[in-house]
Amino acid sequence: MGRGSPLASPMNLICTGTIGIDTIETPGNDRREHLLGGSGVYFAAASSFYTTSRLVAAVGDDFPSEFLDTIKSFEGVDVEGLEIRQGSKTFRWGGKYLDDMDRRETLFTELGVLEEAPPEIPDSYKDSEIVFLANSHPAIQLDMLSQLDRRTLAVADTMDLWIGIAKDELTTLLGKVDGLVLNFDEAELFTGHRNPVTAGRKLLEHGPRFVVVKKGEHGCILVHRDGLAALPAYPTERVVDPTGAGDSFAGGLMGRLADRSSDDPGSFESVRDALAHGTVVASFNVESFSLERLRGISKQDIQTRFADYASMTRIG
Repeated sequence: MGRGSPLASPMNLICTGTIGIDTIETPGNDRREHLLGGSGVYFAAASSFYTTSRLVAAVGDDFPSEFLDTIKSFEGVDVEGLEIRQGSKTFRWGGKYLDDMDRRETLFTELGVLEEAPPEIPDSYKDSEIVFLANSHPAIQLDMLSQLDRRTLAVADTMDLWIGIAKDELTTLLGKVDGLVLNFDEAELFTGHRNPVTAGRKLLEHGPRFVVVKKGEHGCILVHRDGLAALPAYPTERVVDPTGAGDSFAGGLMGRLADRSSDDPGSFESVRDALAHGTVVASFNVESFSLERLRGISKQDIQTRFADYASMTRIG
């Protein structure tokens, strides 16, 4: 499904996603306002521990300079594709997590720049080989993908909204990407099958080589044309804020795929290995608000926790 010929690692990684300003409420009436968020931010930060991550996104002129400094503080994040639009407003979102921290309610959404034309992909990014299309309208994802004809591996994220109102475009997208990442309830909504393995196999019929079905605190399932794998979540003792967990999981996944030496980054073995890295990075992200925890760790911290995770999941 990938375009172009595979190149030696590391490969150029690009992410198209959102940057936002969040308000988060967690159980116990803990409320935090004016937080840096957005799918692109969490993805780029997480993937930067493995490789350089090219971020394509847009914000308004109300975007705080200190937030831009935070993004730039991750050495591996390339912000040439970040547009600051004069006269526009940055996307804002507010959410409240319920007692089990696995469900949340949206308090408000202010789309801002998301109601405008999507950001341009810089010419210098168009040689990107590893592509992640973070959650957005599938028509926008298709347009972005069409500009990246040197891709070796393309993976998309989606959500229930697009399954409900843009299923035809999403189905077209599935025929052009190598992988899809979605939650178990979204997999059920698209396919009508409650069992995540069955749902994953039905999604493969539309074109992807693999599907990753996320199950929150219960880990994830990889349904690949060449195999099946189930990975548990890392047993984090204290979950402070789950916001961005899925995006940081994807960042670790795609960063590892871009970084590791593999002639076939979409192989079953490569994806299974990378999912373990995504799981570990996401386990750090949920331990604090926004990027606070990811800013405070090193590659060595990730390697140490990965070794613990590998030991926990080893059988025999």
